[in-house]
Amino acid sequence: MNDYLELDPTGPVLIVGGYGTVGTALTRLAAKEWPLLLTGRNPARGGHLASENVTVQKWDLNQPEPFEAKVRAVVSTVNDPEDRVLRAAVRAGIPYVDLTRWTSRVTRAITLATLMQPEAPVLLSSGWMGGVTNIVAAALAEEVGGADQIDVAIRYDTNDQAGADSVDFIDRLGLDFEVRKGGKAAVVRPLTDTRWVDIAGHRTKVARLDTPEQFTLPLTIGARSVATRIGFSSHASTTALLAARTVGLFRWGSGERWAPLRRSLLYSPGSGGTAHIRVDVKGPGGTRTAVISDPHGQAHLTAMGGMLGLHNVLGPGARPGVSFPESTASLGSALAKLESYGVTILRS
Repeated sequence: MNDYLELDPTGPVLIVGGYGTVGTALTRLAAKEWPLLLTGRNPARGGHLASENVTVQKWDLNQPEPFEAKVRAVVSTVNDPEDRVLRAAVRAGIPYVDLTRWTSRVTRAITLATLMQPEAPVLLSSGWMGGVTNIVAAALAEEVGGADQIDVAIRYDTNDQAGADSVDFIDRLGLDFEVRKGGKAAVVRPLTDTRWVDIAGHRTKVARLDTPEQFTLPLTIGARSVATRIGFSSHASTTALLAARTVGLFRWGSGERWAPLRRSLLYSPGSGGTAHIRVDVKGPGGTRTAVISDPHGQAHLTAMGGMLGLHNVLGPGARPGVSFPESTASLGSALAKLESYGVTILRS
């Protein structure tokens, strides 16, 4: 597949998947700052976003037809299983932001991008909600002089708008994963280690989930232990998911045959909801807590991660090479940017 991207510092920002659920939210934000080129498999679906500043083209990552464009930066908001977007951007020396990889694909992207010796920034911003969680955790760790323990608790609103990719994590719930615990490697089974947590005034039952920030935060800020857990606005959904784990659905039903059943447990997107995340960091200087809330929902919050990523890779201090959202030079300004777009971050 001979995809050919060319760097044009005056060209548009290419958003791959630009008219999906997250892509649409990012397009509406980014179009205020840059010209945009949106791509996907069905361009007609993006017609409502087209304007003088936004154009739409076809690029189906599952088909062999090559794609060509001249752009200033690339943001990937869809799964890229063959690394087509990553390869094309790095090969052309184009700043690149990725919002959608799970941990195993993040590790592959790190390896691939490093071997290609990138001449532009490659930001792997796939922590929960486009890396917003990573940034908040790193900011709290700065306040307490390090991170002995980071606990992330997600309240997933089952009434929120969601794209099909948003529940891809359900297909990984049969796979054990490695984390750092007390500075040492430990293997965790998904949907175990449950606890009740107050998240923005909602008592929520949460359980372990494999997410990229549990892999990157120990590497970037030296966190000794990182644990991410997820629960749902509907306690019945949480109970059903834990029951499915107990009977082994995610192990014996891991193939394509059972995919509709697995996804039916969660994928029933509604008209909208509020995204809530609680982050607790314990360090040498004490404990800090932040509760992140976005009334516009999880797609908007993920898109905000994309906006922060674009400012990161296009800013005057951008440097070539692989990095992560928590590596940004100014965590404080990143938090201020989030709040300027209506995201609430209550710290205590």
